[in-house]
Amino acid sequence: MNLDVLAFAAHRDDIEITCGGTLARLVEQGHAVGACDLTMGEMGTRGSASERQAEAEAAARILGLKARVNCELPDAGLFNVREQQLRIVDVLRRYRPRVVLVPSLDQRHPDHATTPRLVFDACYVAGLAKFPDLKHDANRAHRPKKIFWVHSSWTPAPPTFVVDITAQMDKKLASILAYRTQFPREPSGPSARSPEDEIVEWTRGRGRTYGMMIGRTYGEGFSQREMMEVEDLARVPGASI
Repeated sequence: MNLDVLAFAAHRDDIEITCGGTLARLVEQGHAVGACDLTMGEMGTRGSASERQAEAEAAARILGLKARVNCELPDAGLFNVREQQLRIVDVLRRYRPRVVLVPSLDQRHPDHATTPRLVFDACYVAGLAKFPDLKHDANRAHRPKKIFWVHSSWTPAPPTFVVDITAQMDKKLASILAYRTQFPREPSGPSARSPEDEIVEWTRGRGRTYGMMIGRTYGEGFSQREMMEVEDLARVPGASI
């Protein structure tokens, strides 16, 4: 299966929280979209790896993903080393995405901070014809054309661009709430709010922040390293005044 877009993240539920709306919109636009979680989330405070697998599969169905894969790397143990790169190279050569999404480089969680560098380097070496395959001798070299970093609240610079996800916000929230072990409806204490209420409020608030940047209700921010070329100046979207 060849994918148009493949999103990577450290843990199950990271992708839904950070760029689930964009993935849903890409699916609605007719693209073949997939997600790859690097770990099984076995170190999480709530839920087990098997429970989170079932939740990830449910979330993938909500978003309409063509593939949901897991590299089975150690949770709280991601490092940019050759052994872990090989797992990602295998995924890249199997699904051959044209576009890859990775988390922002600026992150609090060590796994989140390691993931973008680990995936970026794997994207490069996956394009080397003599670089070894982990599982499949038939895999051919493949290097994605574009890599986008999902903007985060820890990133000091503004995003390069914002995707309007106003029409996809309900689907994004539904995919997040598929993780019932992570976001239960019951409060954790007599005066506390439920994890479900907290994540819904946070997601809507973060979405509004990005949405305001482009004059829309909800958005998700992204960054790219290279300068963007404009082919037709008269058709650049957005309003200046």
